Amino acid sequence: MSDLFPNADTVVKTGATYARDLAERVLSTFLQAFVGALVVSTPLDVSMWQTAAMAGVAAAVSLVKGLVARVRSVANSASLARGV
Repeated sequence: MSDLFPNADTVVKTGATYARDLAERVLSTFLQAFVGALVVSTPLDVSMWQTAAMAGVAAAVSLVKGLVARVRSVANSASLARGV
């Protein structure tokens, strides 16, 4: 198999890769939720701080999900999917 992809990097699941994976997931969730809330809240005249708070709640839920995934699923993975 390595002959087919000679330059492919092997993903080694360590605590550092888990932390990076979880941080990326939480940050991307915050940004997606912030943009979504901003689009929805603009016509409703909601403040920027309230929009950021809504995105923060989504990011916090993402963080909790990633922590639960590590305990429930494969070690050093922030995904609930088996084998990821």
